[in-house]
Amino acid sequence: MANQKKKGNGEARRWPLGKVRNFGIMAHIDAGKTTTTERILYYTGRTHRMGEVHEGAAVTDWMEQERERGITITSASITTEWKGHRLSLIDTPGHVDFTAEVERALRVLDGAVALFCAVGGVEPQSETVWRQADKYKVPRLCYINKMDRTGADFFRTYEMIQDRFGHHPIPVQIPMGAGEMFNGLIDLIKMKAVWYIEETQGLKFEEGDIPADLLDEAKKWREKMLESISDYDDELMEMFLDEQEIPENRIKSALRKATIDLSVTPVLCGSSYKNKGVQRLLDSIVDYLPSPEDRAIVTGMHPHTEQPIERKQVDDEQFSGLAFKIMTDPFVGRLTYVRVYSGTMDSGQTVFNPRTGKKERIGRILEMFANKREERKSVHAGGIVALVGMKDVRTGDTLCDPSHPILLESLSFPTPVITRAIEPRTKADQDHLLDSLLKLAEEDPTFIVKYDEESGQTHISGMGELHLDILIDRLLREFQVQANVGNPQVAYKEGVSETAQAEGRFVRQSGGRGQFGHAVIELSPLKEGEVADNGLVFEDGIVGGTIPREYIPAVKKGIEQAMGNGVLAGYPLENIRVRLFDGSFHSVDSNEMAFQIAGSMALKEAVKKAKPFLAEPIMKLEVVTPEEYVGDVMGDLNGRRARVTGINPRSDAQVVDAEVPLANMFGYATSLRSMTQGRALFTMEFDHYQRAPKEVEEEVIKKVRGY
Repeated sequence: MANQKKKGNGEARRWPLGKVRNFGIMAHIDAGKTTTTERILYYTGRTHRMGEVHEGAAVTDWMEQERERGITITSASITTEWKGHRLSLIDTPGHVDFTAEVERALRVLDGAVALFCAVGGVEPQSETVWRQADKYKVPRLCYINKMDRTGADFFRTYEMIQDRFGHHPIPVQIPMGAGEMFNGLIDLIKMKAVWYIEETQGLKFEEGDIPADLLDEAKKWREKMLESISDYDDELMEMFLDEQEIPENRIKSALRKATIDLSVTPVLCGSSYKNKGVQRLLDSIVDYLPSPEDRAIVTGMHPHTEQPIERKQVDDEQFSGLAFKIMTDPFVGRLTYVRVYSGTMDSGQTVFNPRTGKKERIGRILEMFANKREERKSVHAGGIVALVGMKDVRTGDTLCDPSHPILLESLSFPTPVITRAIEPRTKADQDHLLDSLLKLAEEDPTFIVKYDEESGQTHISGMGELHLDILIDRLLREFQVQANVGNPQVAYKEGVSETAQAEGRFVRQSGGRGQFGHAVIELSPLKEGEVADNGLVFEDGIVGGTIPREYIPAVKKGIEQAMGNGVLAGYPLENIRVRLFDGSFHSVDSNEMAFQIAGSMALKEAVKKAKPFLAEPIMKLEVVTPEEYVGDVMGDLNGRRARVTGINPRSDAQVVDAEVPLANMFGYATSLRSMTQGRALFTMEFDHYQRAPKEVEEEVIKKVRGY
């Protein structure tokens, strides 16, 4: 085991950048991320016993709700060491309701380990996290876990990875046996068999000759691996073609280069729960995943001139970092997690936030170990730390040197799809409730708090029932706020189906100077495949100065504001194109406010003429059920307006894939449990918005209008 090395007085050991690995573990729910993390902590000497998820003893699942439910809710940051390298690891949640945690982790990490269950293979959330890693161009390894489970199939899972993702996955190990017969693995680089000694909790293992019955299979896969990576090393290619013996270090360097270029994804196997394969995974993280040095340049832009800027990820550059997570710690208060990209950050230093245009002073710097912490005086390029007391910093903000400002790429998050009304139980709880909700919203960008002036209610929106349940539970436990919560409501949207023209004319005389704004617009739906910022494509078609240039942004602002309340049921309007093509102004009475109101009036009038409709959120659903219950599950889904897209057999169950309206899925967990005697599981994530049937639209409108 590696020993943890520290210096006194809060000064962290200074690591060469090439010896640093910032990576995350990402996967579908229940693939074994947290169990794998616990093994990593044990083998690297960070803990002295392995915490188990099912016993509620995992180090990274430190929240009460995580231990009770056996799931990861908040990503936990851990720093440890392995074979002379510093590893900064983030264990991310697998449940789709907490997808924001994965998104922000991948934005600041240099590499990732994608975990797959050897029985389930590539599952829906596996695809979601893989796409998120693609978005940020994060190099990754695949680790096929749970090889000890009945029905485990390494090669089937490998084929699923290849079919779904491309990315040229290439095994660097193959298993020896599967299920109860899984007793080790074959290292295709060393061409050695590895057996684990169970009594030592996997600390000890033996290497030896590959069993004769597996030798041909091992040679076949080694040849595939060498063929895939030979493009990255000319000498290796020659040796491969001449059938010479290729040194281990030459294979590893070519494989590392191909992995960092996103051309190849090494595939490993093991059983974290049975302590097999985790040390080889740690070796592969060090051998193949990039250091900050490998991703040498970080790009941004100047906050004032918007000119592109590059910064090298080294200590002697100007300081820049990204705040990727806010959380409230019961002992130290508000924590801001920051990834330092360039330069160094010291306690007491003044930094600049381009979003607010303000400077802030760095207080305490903490290196986190899940919910424990160690104080540091400074942090170097490539470091991930938490800062105490940063008042005006939000998720996605850049922090930088005031004399050399830079704005780094921020983060984008999915739109919440479910809303509930919440109110305090007593008058005394009112202010405390709002204050607590705003703190939770600061932590979680997919949790939205809005006050509805018409109903006088506070509405909270999130990614799913579980998401809101956890946040309401936290209100009660962490913030001691008693609240009544309404039934879940679906976040519908409104759209238009035809093109229409309308004008908005705002004229007001009140003695003295009046107000005058007049705008004529054409409204149309977006074409299929078109994407719009905030749901609107705005086109300026004014010619001949019928509206002065300075008032056009005001018209657009008025249109954007009016989009917040559709004409059918007050839901936001989405996916529209608005062309402003005519209007008029008054040389004295016209101003920005008058044109803003005119734009708002024009949009509302145009929507009424353009045959508006209601759109409902459609969820992608996967149900894993024993075969004898497939008929019951299908019948129930048909009653929920679901469209079944496939039924795929698995060695131990049937997998039903479907698309289903969110409105029909409340309480589904209880219903599924009762019809399958608790033996079926399901996962559900938002997929797209779709026009609601006429009867659903009429029912929603009646409900909203109260008749």
